Amino acid sequence: MIRYIRRAAAFCLLLLVALLANAARIQVFQADALDDNSANRRQLVARYEHARGNILVDGKPVTGSVDTGQQLRFERTYRQGPLYAPVTGYASQTYGTTLIENAEDDVLSGADPMLAPLPLWNDITRGRQPGGEVLTTIEASMQQAAYSGLSGRRGAVAALEPSSGKILALVSSPSYDPQELSGTGTSVTDAWARLNAESTQPMLNRAIRQTYPPGSAFKIVTAAAALDSGRVTDPGAPTDIGEPYVLPGTSTTLPNEVEGCDKASLEFAITFSCNTVMAGLGVKVGLSGMVDTVRKFGFNDSGIKIPSGVAASNFDTRMSDDQLALSSIGQFDTTATPLQMAMVSAAVANNGELKSPFLVDRTTTSDGDVISRTGERTYAQVMNPGTARQLKQMMVDVVQQGTGTNAGIDGATVGGKTGTAQHGIGNSGTPYAWFIAWAQAKDAAQPAVAVAVVVEDAEANRTDMSGGGDAAPIARAVMEAALRK
Repeated sequence: MIRYIRRAAAFCLLLLVALLANAARIQVFQADALDDNSANRRQLVARYEHARGNILVDGKPVTGSVDTGQQLRFERTYRQGPLYAPVTGYASQTYGTTLIENAEDDVLSGADPMLAPLPLWNDITRGRQPGGEVLTTIEASMQQAAYSGLSGRRGAVAALEPSSGKILALVSSPSYDPQELSGTGTSVTDAWARLNAESTQPMLNRAIRQTYPPGSAFKIVTAAAALDSGRVTDPGAPTDIGEPYVLPGTSTTLPNEVEGCDKASLEFAITFSCNTVMAGLGVKVGLSGMVDTVRKFGFNDSGIKIPSGVAASNFDTRMSDDQLALSSIGQFDTTATPLQMAMVSAAVANNGELKSPFLVDRTTTSDGDVISRTGERTYAQVMNPGTARQLKQMMVDVVQQGTGTNAGIDGATVGGKTGTAQHGIGNSGTPYAWFIAWAQAKDAAQPAVAVAVVVEDAEANRTDMSGGGDAAPIARAVMEAALRK
């Protein structure tokens, strides 16, 4: 009898061990898979059980949360949503997150382990802390100046602090209100369908996710390559590049929009935007030299994050000489984001040293304790400081006596470069108007801001469309805001 009792007890013990092992398997080894199962709403409910942390501009929240009383309790709200949408992105209970809302989601949602009072606290409790805050580098006055300047036209503005890489303004137009996408239900799905159907693509972040042919604004890059390579030793001396200029290996003549470009100096070619001289210099530098220079500026780099990913700007690494000539004046397959072109201007303004751009200054707990801080980093020493000084003077000449006079600011030193990039079959499309620039206050030791503006649908005839006429006034307004700050 005792033998049977022992056997029964052993069998029960075996069942108990099996039960514990199965429980451990489910709770430990399968926990993540069960948490991520689409049929399990527990994590989703927990995610929206508490208010999301805020994104701040100039120390003030541009986001918020509202208690809906529903199962997914707290819904994201936005203050001046269209103004800051290219910075914040959206946090939608239906469509997920984008931009800072995505890149800093763990902090904002309270899931980041650094928010917990003790190590492994969140893993042990399987809970979330109050959402942390994300403090951006954006200056509200500059953001507003850029947004007002574009005034709903398709285009974008990016502005940087050259000495640090801080992004001071990031605007894409036309924009949208991310609050329309925050919750659930037919109003959200209808808004999503409407926004995606609009031909103006308001949810496209043109400042960092759209590339454009940069046109003559790219000539600053070619000038840097020509000076650093020694192809030009005296910017004020005539070149041997005559007019008309026939693209190498073809019978196609490259036109100029201004007189006086025949064997013009580099200074004249930049000031008045001579296509022939700059195309010829690009060919003289050679493909290898041009590719080396553009990479230092950030072209062809798909890994730039601010912390959101930035579309790679393009300069082909395999080209014939005629294609290289066109690429050297910002045509052919050369394309750039507005942020990339702001980086070009910033490198010149900062004595040839390009700082990595960043949008988040620091993240904190809900009580204000710092979790992380973005450190300044050098992206590349793009050019010799002497080359940068020469380019700065050329860009000043563009504003004082060349194609960029609309960007001049009384009491400040401003350097700039216009660009008008044709596109479409037979250049039939409305040209893109570019202006890149930097500005330095009269008594300041260094430039305060570098900016790039692109306008892609100005209401003007093709012959009237220009970087100086359409984009330069917007850049001036942004730089004036920076100088006031």
